[in-house]
This record gives sequence, structure tokens and C-alpha cells, in this order.
Amino acid sequence: KDLITDLKENLSHHFKEVMVGLMYPPASYDAHELWHALKGVDTEEKCLIDILASRSNMEIFQLKEAYSMQYNNDLQQDIDAETSGHFRDTLINLAQGARMEGYADPSTAAQDAMILWEACQQKTGEHKTMLQMILCNKSYQQLWMVFQEFQNLSGQDIIDAINECYDGYFQELLVAIVLCVRDKPSYFADRLYNAIHDFGFHNKTVIRILIARSEIDLMNIRQRYKERYGKSLFHDIKHFASGHYESALLAICAGDVEDY
Repeated sequence: KDLITDLKENLSHHFKEVMVGLMYPPASYDAHELWHALKGVDTEEKCLIDILASRSNMEIFQLKEAYSMQYNNDLQQDIDAETSGHFRDTLINLAQGARMEGYADPSTAAQDAMILWEACQQKTGEHKTMLQMILCNKSYQQLWMVFQEFQNLSGQDIIDAINECYDGYFQELLVAIVLCVRDKPSYFADRLYNAIHDFGFHNKTVIRILIARSEIDLMNIRQRYKERYGKSLFHDIKHFASGHYESALLAICAGDVEDY
């Protein structure tokens, strides 16, 4: 018998989603989520952003392999077919998994910052392309310096500039990349808080983030959550979820004595 098939047949609702999700290896789970985000009734752009803005080159390579094996489709081709505009172009760039790693060149940071500043001022198609190329392909170490140079040049934080100059999912994706460069656990802590409090407990987002980050940085996410919002992630899940579903989420989340 296949365990996943039995779980799907014998469980229901969100509890089933959690139990089935836990059966997948990380890359297969990412592939599963991306497939449903792209091929569901409505494209789930925020899921695409969460995954592709935050994964390393190796994680992207592995999830693309899993996507191809599980669905006999090419991830980049599906992104191309189901999304549009500069949002699509940026997702495809991220899905290439071609970000430089561990390399920083201080001599070019100011030049990159100037390109970003011009992209926020002029907003032509060419400038948008240059903007996403820098954010998708430069190393995290390089981007740290670029963001500081941007602040020095413009007197403005890069996120504030992006929010002023762009809108829609393209803007959300660019901001997500910047936030993940700066502090990935804080990005996911914010996403969880918003999913729990701003959207009446958005189950799919909570489940996806807890499962996907459970063996990576969930302890750090929990810490950032409590630092930022005063209450623990464990406390908020307990307050909003119930039954076996609540128990499953809390088991993934775990918690300190003072969280109960």
C-alpha cells in the first residue's frame, strides 16, 4: 500500500493537507506547492513569491528536478504560460537558480546601486529588466553592499523606493527578494503573522511555511516572530486553530514552556 494514498483517503480537510505535506521530501513538497499554485483554478502568486524568492541555487535545482519528475512538465515553461509581464520574467530568472554565491565586489556595488536608483526613477521596461537582473543574480553578500550604497545615494531604503515606484505582484516579489537577502527568518515570520492575523488564518500559507521551513530555520522564525509581535507563534496557532489540525501544527512548530 502507498502511505500517501491512504492518508488522502482516510483523513480530511486541513489536517489531511498537513499530514500529506509532511510525507514529501523538501524539494518534492516545493514542487507540489508550485504545481498547484500554477495549475489551480487561480494562480497563487504569493506562493510562487514565497518559494522562488527564498530558495538557494541548490534548492531550486532540486525542486525543478522534482517538478519535472512528478508532473512531467518544465517549471519555467509553466511559469511563462501562467504569469505575465515583469513579474513573470523575474520568476523565470529566479527559477534558473543562477545567483552568484559567496562573491562580493565592493568596487561595483555603487554602480549597481545607481542602476537600481535609475530603475526606480525611470521605470522603463529596460530599467525594470536591469533591476530584476541585479536582484536575481547578484550574491547575497554583494546585495548587502548594494543596498547600503543605495541608501547612501538616495537617502532612502531600497524597500521604500520599490514600494513607491512599483505595484502589484512585481513589487511584492522584488520586496520579498530584498527581505530574504536581509533576513530570511524575519521574512517568513512576517508572512506567518499576516497569514494568521490579516487574512483570518490563511491555512494554506501557514501550512506551507511551517512544513517547508520545519527542517531549515523554523526555530529562527519562531524567535523572530516573538521578538516582533510579542506573542509566540505557538500561542497564535493555538488561539486560531483547533482539533487534530491544531495538534499537528503545534507539533511541527514545537514551543518553549512559556509558549503553552
